[in-house]
Amino acid sequence: MRIDDILTISGKRVLVTGADGFIGSHLTEELVRQGANVRALTIYNSLGTKGWLDHAARDIREAIDYRPGDIRDPFFVNTITKDIDVVFHLAALIAIPYSYVAPQAYLETNVGGTANVVEAARSNSVERCIVTSTSEVYGTARAVPITEDHPLQAQSPYSASKIGADMIALSYHKSFDTPVSVVRPFNTYGPRQSARAVLPTIITQIAAGITSIKLGDTRPTRDFNYVKDTVSGFIALAKSAKSIGHVTNLASNYEISVGEAVKLIAHKMGVEITIEIDAARLRPEASEVERLWGDNGLALTRAGWRPIYGGLDGFERGLEETIAWFRDPANLALYNPGRYEV
Repeated sequence: MRIDDILTISGKRVLVTGADGFIGSHLTEELVRQGANVRALTIYNSLGTKGWLDHAARDIREAIDYRPGDIRDPFFVNTITKDIDVVFHLAALIAIPYSYVAPQAYLETNVGGTANVVEAARSNSVERCIVTSTSEVYGTARAVPITEDHPLQAQSPYSASKIGADMIALSYHKSFDTPVSVVRPFNTYGPRQSARAVLPTIITQIAAGITSIKLGDTRPTRDFNYVKDTVSGFIALAKSAKSIGHVTNLASNYEISVGEAVKLIAHKMGVEITIEIDAARLRPEASEVERLWGDNGLALTRAGWRPIYGGLDGFERGLEETIAWFRDPANLALYNPGRYEV
């Protein structure tokens, strides 16, 4: 089977798994705006809610073909992948603290679910299958910036499950020539992100008038990617045949500590704060990833992608947009500032 570059996403029949989540909802909306015919896999629930897609503009919501279900069911996944050109696989369990509580669920969803998706992509002869990885698979950086050939280090059940998912996906390219690309985003942030993540934790507490901010360890560094950059990276890599069979980082190539990010957010929100270390938010010592700083050179080489929100200036602009979204009372009301959820 000859694989051509997808010159445009317009008109393509696209499946997004995890479309109801943080990154998935932003990606789904952008694909609709670019003219794709989008089928959205959302997690089944008896209320019929569709996660963050319920908050999308009306014209976007009405353009989507919703398929509630579960990626752990191979028959369901195969059915919704029929007549699809491009698969963006984002559905996963992602909360690191919960992976300490329910590791088996992470194996079943992240590894087993990914196996179901790439098998469906193979059997239905899709043109592209984009599988979502995470920078957590690198563990604490041994060398920076982190390139795609950095050793993989499972420092949590979550990261172990994502390493397994990545290997399953890449094995399908090697074994069956399935057009799989593994996209490895570093720490994505922005509107709609769960308050389990550090930046929304800080912003929601300050927006709610809390000045003694509860956090875990503030020493680790992260490479924060604004969600618009992550979405544009997914689409750029889907268009490029050069990404097939490979892992590609999506990183801002800028490193900042959690502590410095706290100070920057407080400054932008015009408040003075103190930090209260909450033991419940600390990872087990050997499980904490101390340093993440990603190299994004291959994303440029393979797909012409570079972050618009890169560097300190870009991080500040992304924070300003994120803060503005969380400060909207209607959005802030969706969160429980200061309350820790595993």
